[in-house]
Amino acid sequence: MRVSGFTFIKNAVQLYIPVKQAIASVLPLCDEFVVALGDGQDDTRKELESLNDPRIKIINTTWDTETYTKNTVFARETDKAKEACSGDWLFYIQGDEALHEKYLPVVRAAMEAHLHNPNVDGLLFGYKHFWGDYEHYNRSHVFYDYEIRVIRNKPEIHSWKDAQSFRKFEKFDYTYPEYQNMGGSMLRVVKIPAEIYHYGWVRPPEMMMKKNISSSITYRGNAATQEKFQGLQERFDYGPLGLLSKFEGTHPAVMRDWIQKIHWKDQLNYGKKRGKVVRPEKHERLKYRVLSWIEIHLLGGRRLGAFKNYKLVNSRK
Repeated sequence: MRVSGFTFIKNAVQLYIPVKQAIASVLPLCDEFVVALGDGQDDTRKELESLNDPRIKIINTTWDTETYTKNTVFARETDKAKEACSGDWLFYIQGDEALHEKYLPVVRAAMEAHLHNPNVDGLLFGYKHFWGDYEHYNRSHVFYDYEIRVIRNKPEIHSWKDAQSFRKFEKFDYTYPEYQNMGGSMLRVVKIPAEIYHYGWVRPPEMMMKKNISSSITYRGNAATQEKFQGLQERFDYGPLGLLSKFEGTHPAVMRDWIQKIHWKDQLNYGKKRGKVVRPEKHERLKYRVLSWIEIHLLGGRRLGAFKNYKLVNSRK
């Protein structure tokens, strides 16, 4: 069994993305790791090279945001890395994610168990979305609770939409709106008892705002982004962390030094009351607060009407 890891990245240092740690977290499973590195303006390449691992292969790319609009450029860049992979299984990890080392045996066992099972296209992981700091995570209805992170090396499997997930297509076009309307078919996956830790919402407040603006530009363009963020403060407001779930576990060992760099706790609200805000985040709107409360406290975490981009298969087959 051969395993390839892959990801895409650009300006990781500038946007406070722990891509080095993300890659290191899955490297023990991989025979190779392919990175599609966009031509940015910081020291991301040095970060990658500092891993000093011959398994890492860097592909230099240029993001074509004029052709691939609405963040379909993320899917295109992801597929560039995927197409260079040679493994039987491909482990996709985004730059702001990490796999805890306690799950490495679980993932390897699942890949070995289903290597020759044609009914399985991939493996499904649970998610913890950390918010504001490394001690709180967001269980709101608006955050996905499962996602595909291991796939078979098949040419018909492509990164889907803004590179959050994958689907199978007979014919594929990354451009928008064609991309939006193609549909494709969902992957058949096995849910495994392993979680991905997502750190995309844990950055210094000023960098979190820069990241949101950067993502908006690639999706909406400059003019629409200026209008969207007009009147907002320069620092992102994470809101009352006291309303979120407290994390009682341990973080991946590769994240230890990164976590120790936190320096913005004095800018966070650890209470349960929200101050006046120009535009509340989606999970703070009354509709989603009520829905999330019902799911967490009455349904044991089961989601109501949540979108699922996968088909679960019986793991015993």
